[in-house]
Amino acid sequence: MVMVSFVNGQYGYCEMVADCDKLIRTYPFIRGYVIGHSVLGKPILAIKCGEGARRIHMNGSFHANEWITTPLLMRFAEEWAGACVGDGNLFGEQACQLYRETEVWFVPMVNPDGVQLSLEGIEPGNPYREQLLAMNRGSEQFDQWKANIRGVDLNDQFPAHWEEERLRRGMEGPGPRDFPGPFPLSEPEAQALARLTLSLQFDSVLALHTQGEEIYWNYREYEPEHAESQADRLGGVSGYKPVKLTGSDAGYKDWFIQRFRKPGFTVEAGLGVNPLPPGEFNDIYARIGPLLSEFVRIQR
Repeated sequence: MVMVSFVNGQYGYCEMVADCDKLIRTYPFIRGYVIGHSVLGKPILAIKCGEGARRIHMNGSFHANEWITTPLLMRFAEEWAGACVGDGNLFGEQACQLYRETEVWFVPMVNPDGVQLSLEGIEPGNPYREQLLAMNRGSEQFDQWKANIRGVDLNDQFPAHWEEERLRRGMEGPGPRDFPGPFPLSEPEAQALARLTLSLQFDSVLALHTQGEEIYWNYREYEPEHAESQADRLGGVSGYKPVKLTGSDAGYKDWFIQRFRKPGFTVEAGLGVNPLPPGEFNDIYARIGPLLSEFVRIQR
């Protein structure tokens, strides 16, 4: 089995690319795609597993300091592929049957520039160096950074009551967090995910964030009737709490629900303060793995 590989307690863009390559080479039935590029030109990768009629999507690392969501998704994809080869089970469900009945598109790292900034600081030659230092109040420590490299919060970028979110946030310009950008979908990372979603017309989506052990399933009454019962099922296998959220707009799952009137979920993995420590990865995955498996199962 290919193992998700932390390097010095971190899991950044290079580790994700290397693990995607290992997955595709080890399991030829997994396909890899480039769906766009970040501000700094890093390819935004997607991997596809499954060949069923139902098409769903999972993503991670919208927010830079929530990078642990990327290896969580990679571990799940790896375990599913390995179980398919061995005709085994994935959290109690026959893996090959899931593969035959569902097509899953993973985008493990929506925000590669931000993740690298959060983990490693400003890379040599970064053209945004001066702006980043100014936004970060002169500090070269970026572990609390959530935004992309231009200081835009990618999960406030989607055209779902975006103007109301901008007014609610009250951010006048770019920064480490909460700036929705100059207009919806101004950032190439958000554009890439929107294009993928519009092109593939997913039946359901799940955005993995940290932290809080909660499941957000609604958006302004646009969600279908069965969304709440699906959230209850996700909560039942994970112990996470389904929450009917209000006072939040312009997120990816908000836009998806409003645009398609289909189920969309934001899952807040783990507890504590971001960034969650990698030493908690296995404990977090013990609850996230069954949740992701149930998400695939209920879309069959």
